[in-house]
Amino acid sequence: MPIKTCQITPFQDQKPGTSGLRKKTRAFMAPDYLEAFVQSIFDGIGGVDGKVFVLGGDGRFFNLEASQTILKMAAANGAARVIVGQDAILSTPAASHLIRLNKTDGGIILSASHNPGGEDEDFGVKFNTPNGGPAPEQVTEAIHARSKELTEYRILDAADVDLGTLGDQTLGEMTVSVVDPVADYADLMATLFDFTAIRAMFESGFRMRFDAMHAVTGPYAKALLEGALGAPEGTVVNGTPLPDFGGHHPDPNPFWAKALMDEMFSADGPDFGAASDGDGDRNMVVGRNIYVSPSDSLAVLAANAHLAPGYAKGIAGVARSMPTSAASDRVAEKLGIGSFETPTGWKFFGNLLDAGKATICGEESFGTGSDHVREKDGLWAVLLWLNVLAARGESVADILNAHWSEYGRNYYSRHDYEAIDSELANTLMDDLRGQLADLPGREIQGMTIAAADDFAYTDPVDGSVSTKQGVRIVMEDGSRIVLRLSGTGTEGATIRLYLEKYEPDTDKHGIDPQKALAPMIAAAEELAGIASRTGRDAPNVIT
Repeated sequence: MPIKTCQITPFQDQKPGTSGLRKKTRAFMAPDYLEAFVQSIFDGIGGVDGKVFVLGGDGRFFNLEASQTILKMAAANGAARVIVGQDAILSTPAASHLIRLNKTDGGIILSASHNPGGEDEDFGVKFNTPNGGPAPEQVTEAIHARSKELTEYRILDAADVDLGTLGDQTLGEMTVSVVDPVADYADLMATLFDFTAIRAMFESGFRMRFDAMHAVTGPYAKALLEGALGAPEGTVVNGTPLPDFGGHHPDPNPFWAKALMDEMFSADGPDFGAASDGDGDRNMVVGRNIYVSPSDSLAVLAANAHLAPGYAKGIAGVARSMPTSAASDRVAEKLGIGSFETPTGWKFFGNLLDAGKATICGEESFGTGSDHVREKDGLWAVLLWLNVLAARGESVADILNAHWSEYGRNYYSRHDYEAIDSELANTLMDDLRGQLADLPGREIQGMTIAAADDFAYTDPVDGSVSTKQGVRIVMEDGSRIVLRLSGTGTEGATIRLYLEKYEPDTDKHGIDPQKALAPMIAAAEELAGIASRTGRDAPNVIT
């Protein structure tokens, strides 16, 4: 099979974000665009000759075609073997597990996570390193640098591989191993959780609804929830992955998973509800008539992890992204374990997990995970919640209220302003940064600002420094306003506003979060002027 060397003009717009390169699908489908970025990955990591990789994606539009291209390029560049999910399907946490299980040299994951899919929607490509986690900044910077100078790529002139049949095949001199995308991941989950106790809970009449959002976790949830754990058929809804996610936005939050929220807050709602996103790394958890914020979920899971066999000996520490509420910090303090605050992006948790400093990590953006892989893991979080519910024999509401009673409640919300003109968004953030030095001591909305900064992070393991990770404005009572620009969109900029207020008084734990946070919302507008400057009268999404 001949190797073709194709000449190209370097692309100047292939800078990876916090989770790889995300663009409109048509951008990746354009001549040479996907190929150029893949060759930049191969070159940026020092070549792939003789190496082994994992490959798969969330099944969105162009997933299968892109996988065939990547396989032919890996063969042309001298890779020894690629392990690929059947039909090119792999959830992001399952891909991370396969990388670690097989001790490969990394993997390529095809997904734009929670972004919509389809020919006119979004696509993404990211490289995960041998530890199973997203490439750190020094690696993505090397890939980006290579992309700006790349003038050719190599690809095997060969027929497509049969990705529907399990087993080994040969592509040129490279082995392609097509594997069951669910099996190894399901085996891992069985080592972490008390499946017997969870199965008994379902047998006793416990009712659950899992919305897979026509995304990748459908087959995983069916195999585990309805298969291994014996939940009734129909527990998993929207369980067939579709290239366009059924025309919906595969983002598990109260806005995009409204049907699930409506069911959970209905007169005869199930005991427990959950949803996962496009590539399976995010989760939303809901009890009957009560929503669990991702920040609270992280704190509750950290406090109760010892109830699951895989964490029975305790956890080493808890890590959270800076915008995530401080609820988990209070758990870590009581447990006497490490507590870490990192920039947004799962790659920042990797060093802490590898060094054994943290066991459970979480982000307010519906991502939670542990040291079992090096990605956030939506289904893992759902299974840990089920294990906690089975062990405690209480409802979600009872567990949440008991937690708040013990630790206090961190009222918390995120307001997203999407598709903002990038120049306007950057100017708004720069103007806010210009105020920071003068903010401490200022009175605003009846509160006094104690501190204000632009968050910078020094990694406690390797000493690397990340700057300009989000503006923090902290009041004297510990309440916080955080603003940052998201790196996960493909159109314009998304301004994320995070609001947090700590309430130790149990008599005040039943307030609607938006009402409890009203002074913080007003203060944020006074300081940053998002509404007045963008012309938006409300956020696109509130979570």
